Amino acid sequence: MTDAREKAELYALDLSGVTWLSAPGSTPSDRLEIAKLPGGAVAMRNPADPNGTVLRYTAAEWQAFTLGVRDGEFDLPS
Repeated sequence: MTDAREKAELYALDLSGVTWLSAPGSTPSDRLEIAKLPGGAVAMRNPADPNGTVLRYTAAEWQAFTLGVRDGEFDLPS
């Protein structure tokens, strides 16, 4: 489990110099952007509102999410 100190440090990072990435072929209306942060952490934002909310995930949280995606945990029922 992520501790509060780790999250506080993550949210204290200055993101002004990060490189935002998105999926190839996506359009601004149907994508999210991510930025790689120190220690394997990841930031995520909506490119339609680049000055809006930026979510930040520790390396462990991001790994759990990506493994869940690969395992189909978020697939809609057929």
